Amino acid sequence: MKKILVTGGAGFIGSNFINYILKSRDDYFIVNLDKLTYAGNLENLKEIESNKNYTFIKGDITNSELVNYIYEKYKIKHVINFAAESHVDRSISGSEIFFRTNVIGTNVLLEASRRFEVERFLQISTDEVYGSLGATGLFTEQTPISPNSPYSASKAASDMMVQAFHHTYGLPIVITRCSNNYGPLQFPEKLIPLMILNTLQNKKLPVYGDGMNVRDWIYVIDHNKAVELVFEKGRLGEVYNIGASNEMPNLEIIKLILQNLKKGEELIQYVKDRPGHDRRYAIDSTKIQTELGWRPEFQFDSAIQKTIEWYLQNKSWWERIISGEYQSYYQQQYLSK
Repeated sequence: MKKILVTGGAGFIGSNFINYILKSRDDYFIVNLDKLTYAGNLENLKEIESNKNYTFIKGDITNSELVNYIYEKYKIKHVINFAAESHVDRSISGSEIFFRTNVIGTNVLLEASRRFEVERFLQISTDEVYGSLGATGLFTEQTPISPNSPYSASKAASDMMVQAFHHTYGLPIVITRCSNNYGPLQFPEKLIPLMILNTLQNKKLPVYGDGMNVRDWIYVIDHNKAVELVFEKGRLGEVYNIGASNEMPNLEIIKLILQNLKKGEELIQYVKDRPGHDRRYAIDSTKIQTELGWRPEFQFDSAIQKTIEWYLQNKSWWERIISGEYQSYYQQQYLSK
C-alpha cells in the first residue's frame, strides 16, 4: 500500500485525480491536504469520501508544523503536489498569495519530504513556465524556462526549487508540465466553464483582445492518467511534458460552445486584453509517449460535449459556486474595464 500525500486534492485537477485513482486501484492510500480556498470544494469528492483508502485534512501547505505532523502520522512516503494558486488573471491582480502558496508551500513540502525520506515527490507544474511561442514550434522539456506572468513565475520558481532539492540532497523528484485542462468540476473562472455557464445564463462572453490566443487543450482524465504513469514509472530527476496536440484559438472554442448550446455569436463581447497575455502555447509530449507509452484517449470534439453535458446536468453544483465571492471577482475582472 502506497501512502500518498496529495495536496490540493479538492481543486479541479486534484479532485479528478483522486476520484479516478481510487476507483481504478486499491493499492493507494490517499491523504488529501487542501486549504479549501475559493477553488477547493469537498463536494467534488463526495463519491469517494467514505473510501477506506482516503482521508481529508483541511490545512495549508505553508504550515510546516501541520505538514510534518501529517508525514509522521501517516508515514508518508510519496507526494503528489497539485496545490497551487493557478489563475493568471488573479496573479496579475495580486501576486503575493501565488508566491506564498506556490513557492513557500512547495519549499515546506520539500523540506518535510527530505526529513522523512520520501521515495517519490511529483511536482505538478504547467506549460506556462516556458513563456510564449510564436506561430510555429513546440515546447519540449529542453525549452528554456521564461515565465511571463506572476503565476507562471511562481510555478517556475517552485519547479527550480524541486530540481535543486534533487541535485543538492538527492530527493527523488519528478516534474510534469501540462497544457490547458478542461472537464468536469472546473471552477468557472477558467475559459471553458466560464463560457459554458455564461452561455447557459444568456450572459455576455468576455473575450480578451482578438480572441486568437492559442492554447493546447487536454481533457483532465487524460492528464491524470499521465500523472499516474509518471508517478509510477517516470525517471527520477526528469521533467515530462503532457499535452494532447490540440491547439485551438480561444475564439474558436467559444464559438464551438455556442454552437453546442444553440446560441448565437451576439453573446460574444470583446474586452481589453490582459497584461502580458501569452500568444500561443503548444506541447511536444514525445518524451512521455515514447518512454512511458502514454497517449491521450479523448478527442476534443467529443470531450468538450461531455464537459458541456456535465455542466448541464450539475446545475446545483455551479449555481452554488458562482454566488457570493465569485461575483465580486467577476465584476472586477470583466465588467469594470
